[in-house]
Amino acid sequence: MTKPPGRGTAGPPPGRKRGSDGRGPRGSAGRDDKSGPGAARASGRHTGNSPRPPGGRSDGAGRPGTKGSAARRPARGGAVPAPRKETPRKETGTGGAPAKKPAVKRPARKTEQKKTTPRKPAQKKAPAKGASGRIGAGRTARSGQGAGPGPRRATGGSGRPPERGPRSRTPFHRRDPLKRLNVALLVIAFVLSLFAGRLVQLQTIESGKYTEQAMRQRLERLELPAIRGDITDAQGHPLAMTVEARAVYADPSLIDEAERQRVVNALAPTLGLNPATLMKKIGEPDTRFVYLAHGVRPDQARLITSWDLPGIGTRPEYRREYPNDSLAASVIGFVNDTGNGAAGLESSMNDVLAGRDGWQRVEISLDGQHIPMGKDQKRPSVPGRGVRLTLERDLQFKAQEAIEKQVKASKAKSGSVIVMDPRTGELLAMASAPGFDPNSYGESDKNLWGSPLVQEAFEPGSTGKVVTAAAVMEKGGVTPQTPYTVPDKIRKYDVVFRDSHPHPPERLTFAGVLAKSSNVGTIMASESITQQQLYTTLRDFGFGEKTGLPLPGETPGLLKPPGQWSGTDRYPIAFGQTVSVNAVQMASVYATIANGGVRVRPTLVAGTVGEDDRFTPSPAPGRERVISAKTARQISDMLEGVTTEEGTAPKAQIKGYRVAGKTGTAEIVNPRCGCYDGGGYTASFAGFAPADDPQLVVQVVLQDPKRGSHYGGDAAAPVFKDVMSFALQSEKIPPTGSRPPIIQIHARD
Repeated sequence: MTKPPGRGTAGPPPGRKRGSDGRGPRGSAGRDDKSGPGAARASGRHTGNSPRPPGGRSDGAGRPGTKGSAARRPARGGAVPAPRKETPRKETGTGGAPAKKPAVKRPARKTEQKKTTPRKPAQKKAPAKGASGRIGAGRTARSGQGAGPGPRRATGGSGRPPERGPRSRTPFHRRDPLKRLNVALLVIAFVLSLFAGRLVQLQTIESGKYTEQAMRQRLERLELPAIRGDITDAQGHPLAMTVEARAVYADPSLIDEAERQRVVNALAPTLGLNPATLMKKIGEPDTRFVYLAHGVRPDQARLITSWDLPGIGTRPEYRREYPNDSLAASVIGFVNDTGNGAAGLESSMNDVLAGRDGWQRVEISLDGQHIPMGKDQKRPSVPGRGVRLTLERDLQFKAQEAIEKQVKASKAKSGSVIVMDPRTGELLAMASAPGFDPNSYGESDKNLWGSPLVQEAFEPGSTGKVVTAAAVMEKGGVTPQTPYTVPDKIRKYDVVFRDSHPHPPERLTFAGVLAKSSNVGTIMASESITQQQLYTTLRDFGFGEKTGLPLPGETPGLLKPPGQWSGTDRYPIAFGQTVSVNAVQMASVYATIANGGVRVRPTLVAGTVGEDDRFTPSPAPGRERVISAKTARQISDMLEGVTTEEGTAPKAQIKGYRVAGKTGTAEIVNPRCGCYDGGGYTASFAGFAPADDPQLVVQVVLQDPKRGSHYGGDAAAPVFKDVMSFALQSEKIPPTGSRPPIIQIHARD
C-alpha cells in the first residue's frame, strides 16, 4: 500500500508540477531556483527527514518559523498556493531517536471560535508512544490530518506560534427538498379540497336555498290596485268616482342623512304632511320602500318628479273623488289613505266597490331598474262594481240646502231631511247638517263622519202618536169621531202628564185630539187597548229594529217589552216619549200610512253596475201589511187636519196640493240629571203629499233649536214645505184637484 506523504516528503499540491528533485516550483515571479532558502520559505516545510533545530521548527534555511509563515502566506509576487494535506511525521532528536519531550497542547484560537460552530471537546487521551510520535492518532484523525501528529507550537526563542491545520466546520443539514415539496403539495391539496367541498355544497346541496334567497332579494311585489266602482244617483250621475292619481314613495336607503332635510322641506308643504312624521319615514333603517302619500293629483306628482329628489318616486294608482263635495256625504262616506272605505256606503259596501287588487312580481336591480326578461308573475286586478243609489242628485241638493239653512237660522245642534217614495220604499234624499267634504275629510270634525240619519236615536214625540192612533182604531174600537173631554193635564198614579200648553178642558173628537196633538187626549184614547197591543203595533211599524239599510252603525232605537215597563210607562210611550227611533224609522212609519197600511222596507241601493255597464237590480224590499187600508185612509184624513188653520202645522200647506202630516215637539233627556229639565227639544214634522194619492213622504228633524220657536210646526214644518214643493215639481207630480175632507175637530154634544 502506498504510504501517504508526510510533512517532510509531501508531494506538490494538486495542480503543481513536480521538479526534478521532487519539489514543486516556487510561486514567486521571476525566480526559477528550485533550491535555496527561497524555496524553503515558499513551502514552509522540511525536505526529507532532516532534524529540526532544538529551538523550534526551521523553515529550510535554518531560520526559525514565525507567525504567519510562508506556508500560510502567499509567496512574494506569486499566487496563493493551494493548501496541501500533511501526513504525520515522527519528531526526532539529534541522533534520529524520538524526542523525549512532552507533547504540547495547542490552544484554540479565538478567531476560529467565533467563525466556527462550537464543538464538543474531545476526550483527552494519553499520547501514544512509538514510531509514530507522541501525539495520538485519535487527535490527528479528529483534525483530519491523517495518522501523524499535527503541527505544534514552537518552543524556540523566535516566539512564533505553531502552524495550524485547516479548520473543521460543523456540517449544515437542510431538509430533503423533495419532502418539503410533497408537504406543500399536500397542504395545497387540502385547501383546494375545502374550496371544492364548499363549492359542491353551494351549487348542489344548498343551491335551492341560496337561489331562493337571491331571487327574493331581486323580486319586488308591485300592487295592482283595482279600479273602485263608482257610486251614482238614480239617474247615473256620479256621487263618488275613481280618477287617476299617483302614490309618492321613498327608498330610505338612497337618501343620505345630509339630504333628508331638503327632501322634507320640499315634500311636506306640497303633500300636506307633518314634517316630523315625514322625516321618520324617510329615515327608516333596513327598508327600501315606504309610502309617503296616496291619491296625489297627477300635476302634483309631475312637479315632485321634476325636483329629482334622491330616493323619491311616484307610482300610478287611483284616487277617490267626490264631484259634489259635501252632497250626501253622510250617506256616501269616504275612502281613506289606504284605499279602504272608512264611512258611509264606502265602508259598508267596500267589498263590492273595491273589487280585488292584483299584484305583479318583477325582478329589480340594485339601482331600482326592472330587469328585462327576468322572472315575472302577475295576478290581474278585478275592478269593483259600481253602486247605483235611489237618491236623486237634484232633490238631494235641495234637501241639503234647506236643512243647512234652517240649522243655521235656528242655531240647532243638527238637522236632517228624508224624502221617500212610500210605494217602493226608495229613499230619494237623505240630507243632514252639519256635514263635511269627503274630498278633505281630514279637515273636518270626526263626529260628523257618521250617518246621523240612522245612527242618532231620538224620541219621536207627537209624530209617534200616529202609531197609537193606528192601534186604538184597529184594536180599541176608536173612530175619528170618538169624543173626549180633554183637560190640559192628567194624573196617572203619582205622575202628572200635561199638554204642551195650558188650556181649559176641551171637548174634542179623536181626530181633533190628533190635530191638536194633545198628550192628555192621546193617553185617554190609549186606555182602550192593552200594553201588549200597543207594543205589538209599535213593533209592526218598525220600532225597536233596524231598517236594514247598508249604512254602518245603525241604531235600532229603544223599545222595551211590556214586561220591563213600569206602572206609568205606557202613557208617555203612547204620545211618543220613553221610546226612541232613528230618522229613517220614523219616515218609514208615515210611508206605511201613506201606502195604505202596507209597510215597505226602506231601500237605498237600487242595484249594482258591472264592468260591462250591465245593471243588476237589488232584490225587491220586503212588504207587509201593518194596518188595514181603511184605518190608513182614516188616519190620512185626520193628518190633513193637522195642516189646517185649526191644526198645529198650517205652515206645512202647499198651494194646490193636499198635504197630510204631523208635528212633533219632544223633550230631550238631560244627561246630567237623567231628566227632561234643561235638555232641550226635538222639533220635527213628517207628512206626505198628495194626501189623497201619496207619492212622496218628507220628514224633517231639528235637534235642540235655540233661536225662535222650538215647536215642530214652527221650526220643522217650513222646511217640509220647501223640500216637498221642490220634490213634487222635480218628480212631475201634478195636484190631484180633489177637495180635502172636512175634519171634525170638536165633538158635538
